Amino acid sequence: RIEHVQVIHPDDAPRLAKLNVIASMQPIHATSDMFAADRYWGARADLSYAWRTQLDYGATLAFGSDAPVESPNPFLGLHAAVTRQRTDGSPYAEGWRPEQKLTLVEALSGYTFGAAFASNAENRLGKLAENYLADLIVLDEDPFEIPPSELLKMDVKSVMIDGEWMLYE
Repeated sequence: RIEHVQVIHPDDAPRLAKLNVIASMQPIHATSDMFAADRYWGARADLSYAWRTQLDYGATLAFGSDAPVESPNPFLGLHAAVTRQRTDGSPYAEGWRPEQKLTLVEALSGYTFGAAFASNAENRLGKLAENYLADLIVLDEDPFEIPPSELLKMDVKSVMIDGEWMLYE
């Protein structure tokens, strides 16, 4: 497992996958760092936050927030992963380095299965299945039926932790 796989050499993406190295990243960092990357990193910025490249080579992506450095709100990270934009829609309509965008399914997998796998807990966390801890949220919107920009506006209506409702509306 490598934390903060934020800038990699082009040869490293296939190596991570071949060596079964977990690429642990925080999608929200891309939106925080993009202006500095463009200004100071030069050509290295082309493979910064290279989620698509790493996933296409077969690497396991594990996502988190890096709280308290960034907000623990996972919707901010999901939005960053699928749009590569800040919450105000900047810097571009297509996002920053849009070739590295993920689908919502891929981003959710990074936050669920990928994070569980990185913690050696993939046999009890990271998916809804028999004999797994029932940790889930119920949202006011179906994230697959709304535009990616609307991910930021979703509200949590219910929370279940280990099969127990902690919040229910």
